[in-house]
Amino acid sequence: MQETLIYERETWRQQAACERLGVPTAVFFSDDIGDIVQAKNICAECPVLESCLEGAIHRREPWGVWGGQLFRNGHILATKRRRGRPSNVPRPEEQLPVVPIPLRIQQELLSA
Repeated sequence: MQETLIYERETWRQQAACERLGVPTAVFFSDDIGDIVQAKNICAECPVLESCLEGAIHRREPWGVWGGQLFRNGHILATKRRRGRPSNVPRPEEQLPVVPIPLRIQQELLSA
């Protein structure tokens, strides 16, 4: 019964842009800024972005790009820092694309 509920909740995965495009999973779990940018750009055009993000928040995903957001230790990160001291001026390749969080999910995060 539990397996059926999980399967029904996550049928959105079949419609996900990453699945349809056949993007290697490693792109979404990479520490490389270029891979993270690619993953976020794929997510930005995904028809099931909201379901993906909602599931990641619910599961407290430990890392990766889910629903256009970068996760670390179950939390959404605004940026990805390089190792060492941050520079005074961000490099262009370090600036990640911004994928807006759907308003409904923003409200849920604020009320939690």
